[in-house]
Amino acid sequence: MRVFAFEFFSGGGLAGRPLPPSLAREGDLMLKTLVGELAEIPGVEVVASRDPRLPAVRRCETLRPEPGEDPFALYARGLAAADSAWPCASEESGTLERLSRETLAAGKILLGSRPDAVRLAASKRATAGVLRARGIPAVPTFAALGSLPPLPGPWVVKPDDGAGCDGAELLPDWGAARERLDADPGRLVAQPWIEGEPLSLSLLCASGSARLLSCNRQRISIHGRRITLEGITVNDLEDRDGRFARLAERTAAALPGLWGYVGVDLILGWDGPVVLEINPRLTTSYCGLPAALACNTAALVLGLLGAGADPSAAGTIGRGVASEIRLEPSPVS
Repeated sequence: MRVFAFEFFSGGGLAGRPLPPSLAREGDLMLKTLVGELAEIPGVEVVASRDPRLPAVRRCETLRPEPGEDPFALYARGLAAADSAWPCASEESGTLERLSRETLAAGKILLGSRPDAVRLAASKRATAGVLRARGIPAVPTFAALGSLPPLPGPWVVKPDDGAGCDGAELLPDWGAARERLDADPGRLVAQPWIEGEPLSLSLLCASGSARLLSCNRQRISIHGRRITLEGITVNDLEDRDGRFARLAERTAAALPGLWGYVGVDLILGWDGPVVLEINPRLTTSYCGLPAALACNTAALVLGLLGAGADPSAAGTIGRGVASEIRLEPSPVS
């Protein structure tokens, strides 16, 4: 099988435009981890696209964007050179959804979540609505001024389709949140600040079912209104009572189009875990899994193709250790 690995920021999505160092670094880390894992799988050949300002990645064929070529034309070239595609891009502006749809339209195997699930997960408000309708704890998310309840304490206002807390602002109270929503109607959502420990889950999903790969701690700092992710300790929590595994199963059942690797951001509060958002793609935590689990996560994903879409039958997870990922100061993603 020839797999086209496309990471938007490091793979030419910003060719001809400024390349923010933080996005390039995280994208580069994810792509190198993915290519490295895929290259270890017998019978798999890898094609990857690459921003012309970055060095080529080892162990794969490399595509470079041609002068004036937009990211979707570059992606089409990569699809033509492969049997399957593993897109990784922001959900913002429908980018990941479009790449997913174009993969299926080209008759290629999509090694990622189905387009409808990507579209739903791209909206923080829609995701919270679906989860809460299923009785799954999720942070209340509001878009319309009239629906914003006067809850006490700080609020977070962020783009509805932003990645993590990218573009988020921590505001002191409900009134400030109302003013911020009013200044940019239709694009932003507001969420009450939830006290607790920021965590993420790394999941393997298919057909409305999920397998918990790891529970990860996030190190968050706050500077004025800015929320920053400084690092992640992958596989740092044991799921002793099974609550994270149960949350993973319920989340996958609520969005049955989730497929392959999926990340879930949450807050562990006094009453238990509360979901912040679902990332239907590779996340930075994925880069720590080879060391943390002592296994090949990409092979587990490919195993879904022949496992009757049962995540629990896709392969064996080894016994690993906590794995540290340190990030340059940048908005959470």
